[in-house]
This record gives sequence, structure tokens and C-alpha cells, in this order.
Amino acid sequence: MCVWGGSAWAGAWPTPRGQTQVIAKYERQSADQGFDPDGDLVSIDHRQDETVSIFVEHGLTDRLTLQAKAGLTRGHDRFVRYDGRGPVELGLRYAVFKGERTVAAVYVGAAEAGAGRNAGYASPGKGGADAEVRILLGRSFAIRRAELFADLQVARLRRPDLADENRLDATLGLKPNQSWLLMTQIYAGETVSRPVRSGWIKTETSLVGSFGAWSAQVGWRQTLTGREVARDAGPVLGFWRKF
Repeated sequence: MCVWGGSAWAGAWPTPRGQTQVIAKYERQSADQGFDPDGDLVSIDHRQDETVSIFVEHGLTDRLTLQAKAGLTRGHDRFVRYDGRGPVELGLRYAVFKGERTVAAVYVGAAEAGAGRNAGYASPGKGGADAEVRILLGRSFAIRRAELFADLQVARLRRPDLADENRLDATLGLKPNQSWLLMTQIYAGETVSRPVRSGWIKTETSLVGSFGAWSAQVGWRQTLTGREVARDAGPVLGFWRKF
């Protein structure tokens, strides 16, 4: 991941040439309610999904960043219990424009489905090889002694074994000093399918503390609204290391 103001952030900013960042994360999501095709909240059978993943970014050049992700996943619902490899992702991100405080980039990548829920609306294990194209725009600001950044991303996923997806992700980050970063993120998306289009809007709020080359993240993610998806929520814990 790129280094922004002394902290790491997976956005439009490229990772400097020769530098690497590794992020290890634990995520747990559970739900007892879901949204029906009309977006109304209904009761569902309890479900839970857990994932441990490793995300790596490496700066190939000052503009080109290699990124990869892999992990393990497990979970259960009323009908199935699963345990195995999570999705594997590999891609390249290129900074088309690099200004003093503004960055625009394009990401192209591929993913192979894992044993768990490869989409929030799909059954565990369903999915195959996916392709993704993403456009990213980042902007940083300085307000008094604090630093802020905003990151906006739009993506199209081609998913032959699932429905294709359109996604919109947005992040707002605040650094009151060099040791702490507060992030609020929104993940929105919808499937390109008929007669029902699954859709979702999720939020995540995280606090990241930096201690030299290490950073620790504590956050909470939840689904605010949607169609044909679970109203899941749970913690996000991470450790970041720069090399």
C-alpha cells in the first residue's frame, strides 16, 4: 500500500518504488436479519462468516504498484458449514496523474473464488474467475495541524459464474497527528442482473495507530441497506507493516 502522511492507505496513491506493505486482517460478519427484493428488513436464519487475509502491495515503479491478496475463510448458516481458502486476487494499479495532493489511477486485476461467500448475495463456494477494472481518485488536504484525505473509486466486475457488479467506494480519512488515523468508508454496489438486482451499502469506521513501521487497526463494518443481502455486521482487526 502507498504511504500517505506517514500512514498506509490502500487507495489511488502508488506505493513508492521498491517499498512493500503487508496488511494482515481478521474480519467477522454475522447477521440475523436481511433485506428482501424490495429493500425491506426481514428476519433470516443466523449466519456468520470469518476471514483471515494477507494483502500485499509492492511499488514496481513510482507509478506502478503490484497488489495481491489471499487468505482463509470459514462460516456457517442454517444449510451449510464451510472452511477453506478465501479468494485469491492479483492486479496492477497505475497512477495516471500524480500531483502534489491529487492522484488519479487505474487498477486492472483478476480473482479466483474461494470456499466461502464470494459475494454477499451468493451461497458459499459459488463463483469462479473474475476480472475487475477500477478507476481511483484521491485528494489530500491540510487543515491547521491536521491532514485529511478523500478517496473515490468506481469499479466494474466481470463475474462469469455470478452476476456482474458495479461498485462505488468512498473513504474519508483524518490524521490529527502522525500517530493516528481515523477512517470512515462506504462500500456500495449492485449486481447487473434481472429480474432482481441485489444491492448493498456498507459502512466501516476504523481507527489506526502507527508505531514505527507497524500500524494496528480496529474497526466496525455493517450493512446499512440493500436488496437480497444480509444485514451483517462485525469487527475488523488489522496489523500493517511497511518494508
